[in-house]
Amino acid sequence: MSPEDAQALIATDPRNGDVLFPYLGGEDLNQSPTQTAPRWIINFFDWTEEKARSYPDCFAIVEERMKPERAKVKDAAARFWWRFLRPRPELYRTIENMHRVLAIARVSKTLMPLFVSPSQVLNEKIVVFAYDDDFHLGLLSSGFHFRWSIRHGTTLRTDPQYTPSDVFETFSQPELSEEVAAAGQILDAHRSKLMVDSNMGLTDIYNQVHHPSILNEDIQRLRELHVALDNAVRDAYGWSDVDLDHGFHEVHGQGIRFTFSPEVSDNILDLLLELNMERYEAEVAAGRPDKTRVKSVAAKDTSNKQQLLLGDF
Repeated sequence: MSPEDAQALIATDPRNGDVLFPYLGGEDLNQSPTQTAPRWIINFFDWTEEKARSYPDCFAIVEERMKPERAKVKDAAARFWWRFLRPRPELYRTIENMHRVLAIARVSKTLMPLFVSPSQVLNEKIVVFAYDDDFHLGLLSSGFHFRWSIRHGTTLRTDPQYTPSDVFETFSQPELSEEVAAAGQILDAHRSKLMVDSNMGLTDIYNQVHHPSILNEDIQRLRELHVALDNAVRDAYGWSDVDLDHGFHEVHGQGIRFTFSPEVSDNILDLLLELNMERYEAEVAAGRPDKTRVKSVAAKDTSNKQQLLLGDF
């Protein structure tokens, strides 16, 4: 429903605010300058039907709109028709006390994280990271993470699709670094202000970042901040002797991007792979191997499949 309809329901009965939440999707995350959800949704969590019915205004809406659709399916969707099909309670329990969390649109050429409020319903087209710190914002905004995502993620049509099991779980992180955190904070502040001032979302901003002919001061500054961030991440890994050679380079399947040169990218990916294997071997030696660490790395050349994911309903 619209935010106005949601507010009207809350005005009718303040208790309705217990079950009405902004509903943020992947496109909203990348297109809204402020990451504002354009829709609201009724969320009865894992409640019993009796408890849900104690909110009659909202229950009547769900009963009218959802029950007939769920009745067509003879499974849990029909039995618990007033709930989300896959509510992910573990996620919301994990982030409920955080004031912000990192999120990336699952399908996106941008592949950049943003901080969002956990006090909303996050569509499955958003990958949520239970981090609220500037270090992880910086790390996941870096060219290191971008290149690893392109290499080990999948695609949906022509767009990269972020698959956490193949990308995040196999991405070896450096030690926490105050320099990376500071660079991430500065980048986030500049980027957030730029999006608001220009009334552009993340996708439009990075379309300009990756366009060689766009030389305005704010975009140039954002490029400089990415260079500084990447250098800080490089140093955190202990690879300070690597010249990242930032510039406008062709990225396979993605066109021209402002990033490392292809030669540097191959070197960085080799270094990350070596680090991945070193840590895995250390875990094996310690008797506690994490088999997910090398799963996508070993299969990266043969498993680039499209992945269709079910939504929340």
